[in-house]
Amino acid sequence: MNKDIFNPECGCGSVDHFSRRTILKAAGLSGLTWLTPLGDLLAKSAGKKGQAAKAKSVIVLWMAGGPSQLETFDPHAGKPISDGTGAIKTSVKGIQLAKGMEQTAEVMGDISLIRSVVSREGDHERATYNVKTGYRPNPTVVHPSLGSIITHEIPNNDIEIPTHISILSNQWPPRGGYFGPEFDAFKVGDPNKPIPDLVSNVDKAREKLRYESLSVVERVFARGRQPNLDRDKTLHMATIKNARRMMTSDQLKAFDISGSPGTEVKDFGETPFGRGCLAAVRLVEAGVQCVEVNLNGWDTHVNNKEGHAKNVPQLDAGFAGTIKALKARGLLDSTLVLCGGEFGRTPKINPFGGRDHWPHGFSIAMAGGGIRGGHVIGSTDPNGQSKEPENPVNVQNIHATILQQVGLDPEDEIMTPVGRPILLSDGAVIEELLA
Repeated sequence: MNKDIFNPECGCGSVDHFSRRTILKAAGLSGLTWLTPLGDLLAKSAGKKGQAAKAKSVIVLWMAGGPSQLETFDPHAGKPISDGTGAIKTSVKGIQLAKGMEQTAEVMGDISLIRSVVSREGDHERATYNVKTGYRPNPTVVHPSLGSIITHEIPNNDIEIPTHISILSNQWPPRGGYFGPEFDAFKVGDPNKPIPDLVSNVDKAREKLRYESLSVVERVFARGRQPNLDRDKTLHMATIKNARRMMTSDQLKAFDISGSPGTEVKDFGETPFGRGCLAAVRLVEAGVQCVEVNLNGWDTHVNNKEGHAKNVPQLDAGFAGTIKALKARGLLDSTLVLCGGEFGRTPKINPFGGRDHWPHGFSIAMAGGGIRGGHVIGSTDPNGQSKEPENPVNVQNIHATILQQVGLDPEDEIMTPVGRPILLSDGAVIEELLA
């Protein structure tokens, strides 16, 4: 079979260009079984994945604005670049964290730190895109974020609520990219408040009448449009059906932390971020595949100490609480937790007492989902003279590692709607991170 052949009927190329989701979709539409050639093809495709999935879900704790590595995961206490920030011991001998990260220090045995992450993006929007998608911005294509890839490639039709969620989202939420807006993250606010627009503002009889009236309009609209669809349905009606399914689902309770014991809420920190972390654990427990929890306010060009003094306690309680709760529920092994931002902060303090953007060696923490615990990769110059960290790790390598852990082959090619093949990731798996 010619690898360069493009099949316009299925929107994909050769066997090498099939995604697992494309094959599963084709199998479902055709009613074929594992005894068919398509079944053989799917078996071969799955065989390329190497190892079985270690993680079923991913939680991203997103530090928007770029946290300083020196005040969090990579302290250089006693050095001028520390600006007086002290270091504390952790549960793992030889690994230190910045003062204020005491709760995280207790669970260091479950965490790997990459202290030498590098990228070529120093602008907030571009760097956010880079870290969330694993690709640098490109004017010819919009790449999907990590959660969009997972939910597109490994669909879970058994769950009635969104499987890709962003809590306390900011102006650059995870996007579906070339997979389409249906794979954008579902955005919610502080979990101590109900999700808006889930309860009808009219009684059931009137609500039923409204839907019946709408169906009449939809049937007329559907005539002559998209002949591959059932004439009695449109994509709009499918959207409404999914929304109504969610509105009546018992799984919505996962968003509601009001019934959680007060001690549990306190363990995460009684802040919007802490409540978001608790909600993330509950959502993963309900079957959600990817949850992002945002903690904004790390862009400390001015008064870096004061900014981190406010945010570090929230990060510490939320991160540690997430790991402890997942472990207590028996979910840490099947849930990969990623914690970081778009870049770090400069070793040098500027004239305003702040630190500027630094993509030349910043820190990202990972835990669970088959990730090795109690480990550190890379190091930065304790004197702040060199931009080059020891053992640099590119952003795309982190993506490749996560994709492998959830059971995907980072080297799989996806055919975009315009017929362009793109790898899920152009990075390499970080074998040193794996348990």
